[in-house]
Amino acid sequence: MFEREPLLGGDKSIHNKKSKSNIKQNISYILNITTILTIIFLYFHISNLDKSKNEEEKPFDPQGKKNIIMMVTDGMGPASMSAARSFRQFRDELPMNDVLTLDQYLIGTSRTRSSSSLVTDSAAGATAFSCALKSYNGAIGVDSNKNPCGTILEALKLRGYFTGLVVTTRITDATPAAFSSHADYRFQEDLIAQHQIGEYPFGRAVDLILGGGRCHFYPSTIPGGCRVDNRNLIKETKRKGWSYVGNRQEFDALNGGKNVTFPLLGLLADTDIPYDIDRDSKEYPSLAEQVKVALTALSEATKDSDQGFFLLIEGSRIDHAGHHNDPAAQVREVLAYDKAFQEVIKFIDSTDVETVAISTSDHETGGLVTARQVSESYPDYLWYPEVLLNSTKSGDYLSRQIYHFKDKKSKKFETFIKKDILEKSMGITDYTKTDVESIIENSTNPEKVLFILNNILSIRAQIGWTTHGHSAVDVNIYAHTNSQQLLKLLKSRKSYEGLTGNHENIEIGAFMESITGSNLNQITEMIKSTDHSPSKKDFEVASAKGFANLIDKLHENVV
Repeated sequence: MFEREPLLGGDKSIHNKKSKSNIKQNISYILNITTILTIIFLYFHISNLDKSKNEEEKPFDPQGKKNIIMMVTDGMGPASMSAARSFRQFRDELPMNDVLTLDQYLIGTSRTRSSSSLVTDSAAGATAFSCALKSYNGAIGVDSNKNPCGTILEALKLRGYFTGLVVTTRITDATPAAFSSHADYRFQEDLIAQHQIGEYPFGRAVDLILGGGRCHFYPSTIPGGCRVDNRNLIKETKRKGWSYVGNRQEFDALNGGKNVTFPLLGLLADTDIPYDIDRDSKEYPSLAEQVKVALTALSEATKDSDQGFFLLIEGSRIDHAGHHNDPAAQVREVLAYDKAFQEVIKFIDSTDVETVAISTSDHETGGLVTARQVSESYPDYLWYPEVLLNSTKSGDYLSRQIYHFKDKKSKKFETFIKKDILEKSMGITDYTKTDVESIIENSTNPEKVLFILNNILSIRAQIGWTTHGHSAVDVNIYAHTNSQQLLKLLKSRKSYEGLTGNHENIEIGAFMESITGSNLNQITEMIKSTDHSPSKKDFEVASAKGFANLIDKLHENVV
């Protein structure tokens, strides 16, 4: 046994001494490595603290390069968020603590009144953001005395920023119009289109346009056109050097924004891009896809510039779903916007340029509540998001199918209503005889049918609506930035300095003016001679289209 020990490991005592020596060396080595790593960690940690401290202590420079992203959820109130969140949790089998991306960036609320009413319309609401002042319902980039007011988009363009508009409605509709044109009334969409391509004293202020609305760029002699004059603004802009995108294939050729030539006019539908619930992805890009193209293109265009870009993004058709009292369409519009908001967050977190995004609504539409009393007895505390999941088309889409059915007096029509509309498209099998009769009796009136279908759905989901118009409820403000200084400003509780807490909508415009060192009064002086008043012909056309009261009207796409 003792003879074998030297062969196995030598003298026992010597072997033990070597082991102890190796252990001491290993411990010493580990301690040295740990010390070095600790020093390295502390160095970088302290450096980062110093860097962060220096950034906070460094005076904020409003004139410095930055990107401003203004996002508008047209017609979305707090209840819209609740409904969309619950719908998504049910659809995707998510836990009850799962929230939307927007939920994670809530910082305050906004009061929405206009100068003419406690209940605003989109025109006055957007003008409050763009011009930082109150105006009357129907006003597009003009003050309460019908004088053109300088917008934040124009002010930043003058400073050398690139600018863009991305929407899902007509590009000449109220929200994009209020940032890029000046008109006494929102129905002056022919004039708004002219301003957007630069036909007013300021000149061209917009570099990138993506949305719907070919209608007001084409004469009525061309299918899909609705201008009252004979001008073809698309041809004219091409001659002036604009690049044009008019369909999905041409949009895809932009290569995610890497193949954009400025200025870009992208009109992807004659009127509004279809609801997301109805949208054919082979024909129309999503809002998120449009946003990604815009962010990539504008970022690339400004990478070597002293200034960044201003981009307006609107989830436009949340509002239309509210007007239509269509819960299935609305929850999907909110989720489509949330995906677009995700793209903005990704961009902000990936860019080295100081960037801030502000998202809010101009107003709430429909008076939505996620509850409904469906009988005289005391109601159960329920609402059913699965009813909205079973519905695969909007009331807008289905009402047009009913309207265009040729033989409405045949038995086939009744079968079509029951099988194709109610069961297949809406997922409703417990419809009543009264439901079917009501649809058939009003089948030549698409507006009435629209409301009947959406009410049938809302009752079963136990979703409530109080109006087909707007409400005066406060709306949420969301924001995100990659700048500690801008974050500090956002969180300021002083009026006109930050957006934490409850604010008037004009304070959002004032905040953008302040952080960019812009001067809206200067722009107002530059554009005061702008042609902005409607002609007699404009009023005749507006009256024929049902805009006599100069406020949001219902169901513009169906009738």
